[in-house]
Amino acid sequence: MPTGSYSRIYDVVRRVPRGRVATYGQVARLACIPNGARQVGYALHALHDGPPIPWHRVVNALGGISLRGESAARQRRRLEREGVRFDAGGRIRLADFAWRPRRGRGPR
Repeated sequence: MPTGSYSRIYDVVRRVPRGRVATYGQVARLACIPNGARQVGYALHALHDGPPIPWHRVVNALGGISLRGESAARQRRRLEREGVRFDAGGRIRLADFAWRPRRGRGPR
C-alpha cells in the first residue's frame, strides 16, 4: 500500500471521472504537492497490480499524452473509449475535457 505523497496522488487520480482528464500539475496541486507534476508522473509510472487507478486520465499541460510507443497508444485508446476526442495534432482540448472538481475538496 503506498504511503505519503503517492497515496495522495492516487486518491486524486481515482476521482477523475470517465470522459475527463486532469493534468499532472493539477493532480499535484490537488494532492497538496507544490511543483509536483513530475512526482505525479513517477507515482503513475510506479503503479503495478492492485486496485485500479485510472492513470490514463492524466495528461500533460498541453493536453497531450506524454508516454511513448505502445503505452501512448493504449492510453489514447482508453481515453477515446470514454469519449475523449483528440485533435489532428494528437492533443485533447482541455477546455472541453478537463476535469473541474468542486472547490474545497482536497485529497481524502
